[in-house]
Amino acid sequence: MFKLFSSQVTVVFLSLFFSFTLVSCSQTEESSVDTLAVSSIVNINQGWLFKRLELAQSLTSTSTSTSNSNSNASNELSQEKWQLVNLPHTPKIEPLIVNDQWQGTSWYQKQLKIDSKWKNNKIFIRFEGAMSHAEVWLNDKKIAEHLGGYLPFTIDLTELVSFNSDNILKVKLKNIDNPTIGPKPLETLDFNTYGGLYRGVNLIIKNPLHITDEILADKVASGGVFVTFPRISKESSIVDIKTHIANQYDETKGFVLKQKLLFNGQLISQTEYEVSTLLANTAKQFSQQLTVKDAQLWSPKTPNLYQLVSEIYLDQQLIEQQQTRIGLRHFEFNAKHQLLINGEVTFLRGVNRHQEYPHVGYATSHQADYRDAVKIKSAGFDYVRLSHYPHSKAFMNASDELGLVLLDAILGWQYYSDTPEFKAQILQTCRDLIRRDRNHASVLAWECSLNESPMPDSFVEQLKSVVDQEDPTRLSAGWLPAFDIYLQARQHRQKHYETPTKPYNVSEYGDWEYYAQNAGLNQDAWADLKEEERTSRQLLNSGEARLLQQARNLQEAHNDNLTTPAFADSYWVMFDYNRGYSSDLEASGIMNIYRLPKYSYYFFQSQRDASEQSALFDSGPMVFIASEWNDAQFSGSQLKEKSSTKVRVFSNADQVELWLNGKLISKNTPSQNKYSTHLAHPPFEFDVKTFKPGQLVAKAFIDGKQVAEHHVTTPQKPTAIKLTIDESGKAPTAGVNDVVFVYAQLFDAQGNSVPVNGKNINFEVQGDIEILQSSSSLTEQGKAAVLIRVGQSLTGAAIKAKAPELSLESNILKVIP
Repeated sequence: MFKLFSSQVTVVFLSLFFSFTLVSCSQTEESSVDTLAVSSIVNINQGWLFKRLELAQSLTSTSTSTSNSNSNASNELSQEKWQLVNLPHTPKIEPLIVNDQWQGTSWYQKQLKIDSKWKNNKIFIRFEGAMSHAEVWLNDKKIAEHLGGYLPFTIDLTELVSFNSDNILKVKLKNIDNPTIGPKPLETLDFNTYGGLYRGVNLIIKNPLHITDEILADKVASGGVFVTFPRISKESSIVDIKTHIANQYDETKGFVLKQKLLFNGQLISQTEYEVSTLLANTAKQFSQQLTVKDAQLWSPKTPNLYQLVSEIYLDQQLIEQQQTRIGLRHFEFNAKHQLLINGEVTFLRGVNRHQEYPHVGYATSHQADYRDAVKIKSAGFDYVRLSHYPHSKAFMNASDELGLVLLDAILGWQYYSDTPEFKAQILQTCRDLIRRDRNHASVLAWECSLNESPMPDSFVEQLKSVVDQEDPTRLSAGWLPAFDIYLQARQHRQKHYETPTKPYNVSEYGDWEYYAQNAGLNQDAWADLKEEERTSRQLLNSGEARLLQQARNLQEAHNDNLTTPAFADSYWVMFDYNRGYSSDLEASGIMNIYRLPKYSYYFFQSQRDASEQSALFDSGPMVFIASEWNDAQFSGSQLKEKSSTKVRVFSNADQVELWLNGKLISKNTPSQNKYSTHLAHPPFEFDVKTFKPGQLVAKAFIDGKQVAEHHVTTPQKPTAIKLTIDESGKAPTAGVNDVVFVYAQLFDAQGNSVPVNGKNINFEVQGDIEILQSSSSLTEQGKAAVLIRVGQSLTGAAIKAKAPELSLESNILKVIP
């Protein structure tokens, strides 16, 4: 929800899905616009001043929402010292376990450089993510207020900036519990919401005649650029483009609107519309269609993307060029409620994701979000439920590129307030979400639902109505049967299942039913907790037996889901994350919070068919031995658990051979039991009978040909540390506040990984990079991790690691982009 404090102020939301060409803009500093022939974006993420007030100070704040109320701002800032920061930014670097997340008021301040060349144009400022109650001042005048931390807001500065003096922007953010925004209070919330200007900020310069913002226009299924597909087929597809254009000149204008569609840089189709008259200070929507022959369709297996270029020509000169990346695809459901993508029945194997990173919370770079998407796709998933709030545009862009189908959600979890303010906030959030994300190929449906929250039938109908109005091409989804797509967690299905009469999606599974079966929707009621060795919540350092148990739980649950009419399921959860109020991590992730894989990661990876291959992520034939093959005998190893001689191997091959010390144990087909009746690729199980130290080798075969191999060797005493940087498709990037994981792994003298837990590793860095929170980390399965932030340059950037207890030191690893 957004409030304005000046009659001249207009709010505009300009999607980051658009990029503007012909103007070069720095990502690391403000830049002057040499020409105003074309609209431009000026990144202003660098050089902000920051300070924070603690919760007690925030609760005693007397700030009002009137346009002239600046006295409280001055009082709050007068006694505090500013810090120089860059965006994205979090108010506090948190410890690994965040059970006392910082809440309070944070202030951001920046001097805006307003170029004199912009005088006759529109000047906007766009905030991509500000958690969660924002108030904005310009030159000591309050100009706007916004509620909600996950969606963007933009302010029209045209009549507010000074061209003759400095312009000082101040932003006040409160991330304290807010009953109008939700969800429930942090002290009982099972995840963290963090704070700060945790996504980017841009100045946007546009001609008075321009493509409108999709939210400012406030037109149902209109505003900005809205692309739909009346017909999709490989032979011939139709792209329908609705473009809403405002003339904010004081005189009538005529212009030409052109649409061009490119694929891999080649022009595929184009059209133009000559508009003879658009009255002064009016706006109108224009519809155009393009036909695409021999269409390259988008799907999880073939994520083909086209570039739509929308251009406005005024007096034969290009004044705006806006690019929208689209995928030609069609989602529909048949009479059996199966999902069809471009006419092909498709089951979506997926996962839930929280966008949290350790220490920085939500303040991740675009590159970090891309790396997360690569990991999810590499794990064998084609679908992500964005739980339980809107995720970044960067992650959604990555999903478009990699072929991840998304369920896009508003903020909501176990909280509903029957007040006009709360209901208005939620309904507007639903509209804003759809308007921001509707052109993404990856979005399947809109979860405009307050997850696991009691909602009156009348409010559910209002939410569904918003979806129908804003995007008639997609369905609503929610945890109640009244929504178009019924999302039901497996633990709820076990008690409340009825044969679905509409598209059915297993929204969560594999965690809660093994952890607290009878607690229902209240995670505080720890009834009938499973014993520790049976739960799916296992840290990476929990040991071989427990990690195998987690993998077995997931196998059993996923297999069970496939016996239902579900068109998709999504495991809870991809990455371990903080539980907000609790003193431990929620550890049901198939990767730990530092994005290191557990055995269950490879179970899911094995469920993707070997024929699916991509250069963008791990794919194709695979085999993995889920064992440390350890006898727990060598001195000082701390490997206290002896490996089982019942060896489990994950593979998407037809047959697997297991060898021990050069001798064939057996050549097996996938194991068939009650936990594998519906799996695409059940695990392979081998009985080695007697443990013998040495090397296990798994060889995978398809149609009699070896296609993959993996080996595990009984570890000896660690003698070396090797460093790696987690690139996952994106190298460390300077100048954008990139955050990157660095891993230190222990090896023995033979070059075998030593999966020892609890060994302290100290990291040191050189150059313009920094270690966040702590330079010391404990090994899990022989790997220790830290998170580094990249500064303005990678020149001379390097990392080194030491293990004092083991008297080991790594080589220096240079950080090379």
